[in-house]
Amino acid sequence: MTIYHALLAFTAAAGLLTMAPGLDTALVLRTAAVEGPRRSMLAGAGVCCGLLIWGLAASAGLGALLAASRMAYTALRIVGACYLIFLGTKILLRKYNGGLIVDDSSSQQGSERTSSTRWFLRGLLTNLLNPKVGVFYVTFLPQFIPTGVSVTLFSMLLAAIHATEGMLWFALLNAATRPLSRWLQRRRVSQALDRVTGTVLAGFGIGLLIENRR
Repeated sequence: MTIYHALLAFTAAAGLLTMAPGLDTALVLRTAAVEGPRRSMLAGAGVCCGLLIWGLAASAGLGALLAASRMAYTALRIVGACYLIFLGTKILLRKYNGGLIVDDSSSQQGSERTSSTRWFLRGLLTNLLNPKVGVFYVTFLPQFIPTGVSVTLFSMLLAAIHATEGMLWFALLNAATRPLSRWLQRRRVSQALDRVTGTVLAGFGIGLLIENRR
């Protein structure tokens, strides 16, 4: 496989995987619909940064360790499950005042940088604490690495392509929600979105928690 064909095949495959429904897409879409495009893109940037870190980890052999070591996988699985259950529960229990969302953490007069960091970290941790992403990367990326190239550099290039496609997809989701922004921010609609997203996140966390990996 030539470098050109490897990049072309990976771009196509990663693009399809990016658009497939999943935790990252659910988180970004819900944030865009309920809390606005800026916070949504910050969460999306965190997700894509997580992809870059997983790409580096896979190329350095950490992903292989995660795939082979039951203890390492279990430890990350439990931490990730607890975080997803916490995040899903937090979204499910979000308070509303009339038609407005009450966010206790944002009601305090924190700095803009702190607010931005919080939404970025939400996306980053959602991605990094999902051990299945690490196992996926260590099994998926090697298929597109041609002979004679630096494994680390080429893996990072592939991860960067995936992350770029992710940001474009998240931007498209944000654009799609804008015409419906007033309707999506109605109390009943926002609450329904919170219930769906919170249930998906918490349910995925519970699934990770009770998973029996052989």
